[in-house]
Amino acid sequence: MQRNNQIIQHRFLLLGLTVFLLLSLKVEAQNTDIDWLRKINSSGSKHADKFHGAISFSVYPAMIITPSAVFTDGLIQKDTFLINAGLCIAAGLALNAGITLATKYAINRDRPYITYPDLQLVKTENTPSMPSGHTSSAFAVATSLTLLHPEWYVTIPAFAWAGGVAYSRMYLGVHYPSDIIAGALVGSGTAWLTWYLNKKIFGKKIKRKAADNE
Repeated sequence: MQRNNQIIQHRFLLLGLTVFLLLSLKVEAQNTDIDWLRKINSSGSKHADKFHGAISFSVYPAMIITPSAVFTDGLIQKDTFLINAGLCIAAGLALNAGITLATKYAINRDRPYITYPDLQLVKTENTPSMPSGHTSSAFAVATSLTLLHPEWYVTIPAFAWAGGVAYSRMYLGVHYPSDIIAGALVGSGTAWLTWYLNKKIFGKKIKRKAADNE
């Protein structure tokens, strides 16, 4: 009986230490998050604010133009592969938007300017903070373009632009660095997943059609 009580006490002690450690790590991570954000956050320059606002907004036309351009190019050239690629990119962006939005409300993290009202605020947002939707969309576009055209002159500009979008979200004070990292992972992951599934499901069929057109 006494041995059982000791075992129970040890387990409660271990559980308590585990909870304490996790809370300590969470506090440390939050401190690192806000420290980095403060270094990146707007300096109050109107020109810089407008520039980063434009970079941030650029994700919207990119989400429409990228799949549309690839799909239209496929129609013009009668290239089944490009037509399929355009649809695949659109599907990836739609999947990314759904996962990102669902994750936002599942985590329900407050925006940094709500928790830290002293931040330089350029704009506000209506949805929770993690993950960054702009960042996930930008990285989904960049990853899709890289999978379609793996050449360096496509890959480097695409991810440089995506990185610029990610940076702008922190500069504007609407996301923590961890929101950005999560967004980049979600965006790249959904783009790769849709590309992979598309290749598995339609890959052989597309190759046969391309061979028939030659």
